[in-house]
Amino acid sequence: MINKLKRKLNRERRTRVKIARVGKYPRLSVYRSNKHIFAQIIDDSKGNTLVAVSDKSLAKGKKETLRGVALSETVGIALAEKAKAKKISKVTFDRGSYKYHGRVKALAEGARKGGLNF
Repeated sequence: MINKLKRKLNRERRTRVKIARVGKYPRLSVYRSNKHIFAQIIDDSKGNTLVAVSDKSLAKGKKETLRGVALSETVGIALAEKAKAKKISKVTFDRGSYKYHGRVKALAEGARKGGLNF
């Protein structure tokens, strides 16, 4: 179990180091649990969360009929709309320790559809 956790943390660290090299744009961070998905845009220079969206925060009408990949894409679109309202258009995508596949990929594509560039 320890080795599994260490491998996860190493993947996360490796991803974040690569993102820190770029460093001039805010970072779109994704957290995925078995049931929910969360995304936030973070300004690492100040340590502030600029925008945050999750499937829990979506309106009930949108959420009831969607699940999985479709719900993740909706979260991405909602995140992009909130980011546009705060005049954020360019971000770097932080997938953390997750593969760029499935719900994480759907969230990224939804954010791109909504108008974010990364």
